[in-house]
Amino acid sequence: MKRVLFVSVHPDDETLGCGGTILKCKAESAEIFWLNITGGSLEHPYGFSQEMLDQRDEIVKKVIEAYGFSDTRNLNYPTQMLESVEPRLLIGSIKKVYDEISPDTIFVPNRSDIHSDHRVAFEALFSAAKNFRSFYIKEILMYETLSETEFAPPLPEKAFIPNTFIDISDYMEEKLRIMQYYHTEVMPDPLPRSSHAIKALAGYRGSRIGVKYAEAFQMIYRNI
Repeated sequence: MKRVLFVSVHPDDETLGCGGTILKCKAESAEIFWLNITGGSLEHPYGFSQEMLDQRDEIVKKVIEAYGFSDTRNLNYPTQMLESVEPRLLIGSIKKVYDEISPDTIFVPNRSDIHSDHRVAFEALFSAAKNFRSFYIKEILMYETLSETEFAPPLPEKAFIPNTFIDISDYMEEKLRIMQYYHTEVMPDPLPRSSHAIKALAGYRGSRIGVKYAEAFQMIYRNI
């Protein structure tokens, strides 16, 4: 049975970048797993109230139930401050999750996203996936996150170049429904995280392969 790990740096990345693919993998009887890298705390210097933390926990519970993940992990490193974490510790925490789950496919955030947490997480995620240590990993794909990927500087080395497209036409409406759980992150039209923009991007990506809606990925490793 296929074992697929979806990695978010912040809860909602997974839905924005590959919510339809998560639903499709589940429908096709794959075992699906969710690893989230960061979280908030009462001690965080940017300030999180207990009410905010409880609200986020409730949202995450609803998202887990909606997708039907086989297992979920949260490393809970400080959000918006991932660059302050010792790389060796971050890589070690991720590698431990890899070894416990043994995924054959991993979906990770784009390496060049404008959010520094995304860039730091990618480096650690890819480092922990070296094939001579994580031999079970057969595919690694980067996903795009609206309001992060497209706002990277328009430089060749920062480009997200999709080479893999997954038809999510049957799952588009459910993806949008799940995204509504993240009500504090959903933006009004026509901003990047609005339902309008999410659907428009999926429609554009779908046109690339002749379907109504798709999610696009950049395959960066394959050994099958």
